[in-house]
Order: sequence, then structure tokens, then C-alpha cells
Amino acid sequence: MTQPPADGTRRDSLLAEVKDAVTLRATLLVTGVVTLQLLFIASYMGALHNPKPRDVPFGVVAPRAAAEQAVDQLERLPGDPLDPRTVADAATARNQITDRDIDGALIIDPAATTDTLLVASGGGRALSNTLITLTTALERPQGRAVRTVDVAPSGTKDPSGLSSFYLVVGWCVGGYLCAAALAMSAGAQPSDPQRAVIRLAVMALVAIVGGLGGAVIAGPVLDALPGSTAALWGLGALIVFAVGAATLAFQGLFGTIGVGLAILLVVILGNPSAGGALPLPLLPPFWQAIGPALPPGTGTWTARSIAYFDGNDVAVSLLVLSAWALAGVVITLLAAALRRKQRPARDPSAPPARPTD
Repeated sequence: MTQPPADGTRRDSLLAEVKDAVTLRATLLVTGVVTLQLLFIASYMGALHNPKPRDVPFGVVAPRAAAEQAVDQLERLPGDPLDPRTVADAATARNQITDRDIDGALIIDPAATTDTLLVASGGGRALSNTLITLTTALERPQGRAVRTVDVAPSGTKDPSGLSSFYLVVGWCVGGYLCAAALAMSAGAQPSDPQRAVIRLAVMALVAIVGGLGGAVIAGPVLDALPGSTAALWGLGALIVFAVGAATLAFQGLFGTIGVGLAILLVVILGNPSAGGALPLPLLPPFWQAIGPALPPGTGTWTARSIAYFDGNDVAVSLLVLSAWALAGVVITLLAAALRRKQRPARDPSAPPARPTD
């Protein structure tokens, strides 16, 4: 009669099965995924859970004495919600808002009991609403009312002002997913510069197609964003390629882990700091500082400028995106060249090696 295995033997067998099924590499990858998950939660909640205006560029139009008094009062507000400055007249204030130099302006009429607040909801509905609430609360105790004029309103089919943000997020997702797909099909690290060039060329083609598709959907198809479809196409192509090239660079340096690093920068840090749901002046200092340096933030700023501000103030953002693209190309090619140099020579009669992760 066969004796049943002892408990210790069963435990040893189960432990051996677990070790065989869950390798060290799999354990490290799962640990990385959990880490990214927690960072995602911390970043989004940290950026968006308690919006407060900080140093919002704000103009004041009034006779000299009244303007200086109003600026002094606004500078003394607790928490420094505004960065006020005097503006010569209402026309100049409008121009500065459409040029994206300031986010709002208060036009004070000492001879009346109603002042005029200029806002631009195209730059973010949450910010314009915050300025309305803040100025109304300041004027009411003085027995004054506020009339709001939206000089750059978000579209009727973009009431929340988020369409530009979602469009840019879609382009960013396309960029790093395409790079990840190339890694899954042929190994995370290209074996030589020629293959790196091929991947970058594929990435450029995807960027052109993806940029055009996103611009057409947001513009002519859904009418969600006004502005030039061609300009949005160019922006989309640059965003997709910049994110894709950066992801290829990370993969060239770190292998499969590079995709996780791209997600960390673009999704976990980039999306909540992009100024989408909350424009930059409403974000905490950390996210406010990093947003303009990451593709989602530069892309969202530029898309809103194209849609609602006649394409004003986009030079710096386009330079940042171009820097991401150029750095991605250079690092991808250098990493492939170094990898080829370090690889031992292969016997021509030997079968080709399988792609590595």
C-alpha cells in the first residue's frame, strides 16, 4: 500500500512549483508594476485633490491711484493666489490675455458699482471659474458687482475645455504604445544602428498618420476643437514622435524596463501636471514646475493656443517637444551603436540569435 506524502514533502513540492512558475525576472516586473500603480495614485491624487490658485498672472485696469490700490490689495491676499500687475487699458488687457501673458484682468470703473472681469475659458474652465469666484468674493463686501466677459471662450462642443488635453493624451499613448509594440515584436533593444533607424522611421510614419487622425477627429469629424487642422496635425505628429522616440531611447538603454520609465514620465508625472483638468496655476508647486517640461503639458498648452488663442505663445512648447524628439533619436542610435560594439562577433555559419528583451 502506497503511503501519502508527508506534509513537508508537499510543502517542498509546492514551493518548487512556485519558484518554477514565478521567476526572479517575473517577480521584478510585477514589483515594478505595483510600484508604478502606487506612483500613479499618488501623483494624480497629489496633483488634483486640493486645487488652489497660486500666482495667477492677473491684470488690473483702473485710474492710476485706484489701480495701485487694487494691486496692493491683491498682492496681500493670503496664499498668494494672484500675481497682479497694472495694465494700461481694456484693449491692452484683452491683447495680453489672447497673447497668453496673463490669465485674466479686472477693469475697475470708480464711477460705477459694477466692474468687468476678463477671463479666457479656452485656457481652462477651472481657472476662469476660480477667477470669477475670487473677484466676486473680493468685490461683494465693497458693495460692488462683477460682470464677466470671456475673451477666449472654449468651444460650444468643448464646454469643459478638456478636449485639447484628451487629444494630447491620445497622441502620447500612441507614441509609447507603438514603441512598446516594436519591442514586443523584435526585442526591446535594437541589435544594431540600422534596426534602430528602421524603428525610428516606423515611428515617424506612425506619428504622421496618428497626428492627422487625431486632428481630423477633433476638428472636422467631431467639431470639438476649433483652429487650424493642419496646425493640430503638425503638433500631433511631433508629440507622437517625441514620445515614441523617447520610449525607444529608454528601451535602448534599459530594455523592457524602459517602457515603464516612459510611462512614469509621460503618464504618471506628465498627465496630472499637463494643465488639463486643472490649469497650471491651480496645481501644487511640484506639478506646476514639471508640467511645462513634459510632453503632455507642452502639448496641451500648444493645442489650446492653436484652438483658442490664434496660435500665440507656442514657441517654447514646440522647442521642448523638439528637444524630446531629438534626444530620443540621438540616444536610440547611440545605444544601438554601443550595443553592437559590445556584442561579440558571431560565426556566420551559426543560426541567427533570437531577439532579447
